[in-house]
Amino acid sequence: MLPYSEDIDAANSITSSELLKQDAELLAVYEHLRSCDPTGERFATVLRDTIDQLLNGEATGRYDWKTLFKTEKTHAGTLVEINLQREFKFHDGGDVADGKHPMDYRILGIDVDCKFSQAFGGWMIPPETMGYLCLLVWADDYRSKWSAGLFRVRQEWLNTGQNRDRKLTVKAEHRDKILWLHDKAELPENVLLHLPDATRKQILLAGSRKGQKRVIELFRRVQNQRIGRGAIRTAAQQLDYMARLREGDGRARTVLRNEGILIAGPYSRHQAIARQIGAVVPRRGEFVSFRVAEAKPHHGDRPSVELDGRRWVLAEASDPEEVAPRLPTVTNESEV
Repeated sequence: MLPYSEDIDAANSITSSELLKQDAELLAVYEHLRSCDPTGERFATVLRDTIDQLLNGEATGRYDWKTLFKTEKTHAGTLVEINLQREFKFHDGGDVADGKHPMDYRILGIDVDCKFSQAFGGWMIPPETMGYLCLLVWADDYRSKWSAGLFRVRQEWLNTGQNRDRKLTVKAEHRDKILWLHDKAELPENVLLHLPDATRKQILLAGSRKGQKRVIELFRRVQNQRIGRGAIRTAAQQLDYMARLREGDGRARTVLRNEGILIAGPYSRHQAIARQIGAVVPRRGEFVSFRVAEAKPHHGDRPSVELDGRRWVLAEASDPEEVAPRLPTVTNESEV
């Protein structure tokens, strides 16, 4: 007998296979979306950026979903729909139900509605979409997880709408009818949200004109961990927040390099260096800081990288602080 979790996975796989056999449109859209984003990284990045867009840390200093206004949370679904369309360049959907409901997307000539919920299973499906496909999306910033799946809207699989506009939800026992593109996948972490409170306070210094200091503290205190642009924006609280990160007098890369700390960005050369030295590798829109030390005999065969004609390893706590080399200058590669 299979272990419980494997048994569930096997059952879900059988259900998914049956759904695909019975629904040619579902199969076509599923295969297209999987081919556009096999790993889910593009989807995850859109969701991370959308949550950060709502938090608007650059202007507000916010990092916690709970601090959003009710109207902002309501607007989240619209932003997810818009940002996914921009990322994947979906065509606009047609008007269905006698023109009463505009569908969000048209994918391979097939109309698809998009519904987002921050509560798993809370997707509000309009009755006008009956018989059509819905792309159901969920993200939880506290659990750092997200899901996206396709669902054929059928009356027998839905709870009766009790709200004013008669919107419907998927019955819990019929969530197995959702064909998951990615289920409970990793959402790029909201670094500031998950830090210990004491560390967060050391980073988010109170007062105006502290943006540069906050960015430096962020990369000094959060090492060998991916830091997204949203966290940098929230720390800087300035329009030119990325300038706080670059080389220059008093700026983060220069100040921290004097303490032996490098800041690698989402560029192929920086990624290769982080990978070679054994550090966390930054992905699209992310940065990673790590302290280095010149390789010495006591470091043994630890992973190392050559920079400025010398070999460097990730520093141990016992390694003395020394000025780090400059990372290679990057051209023709975007920070996002």
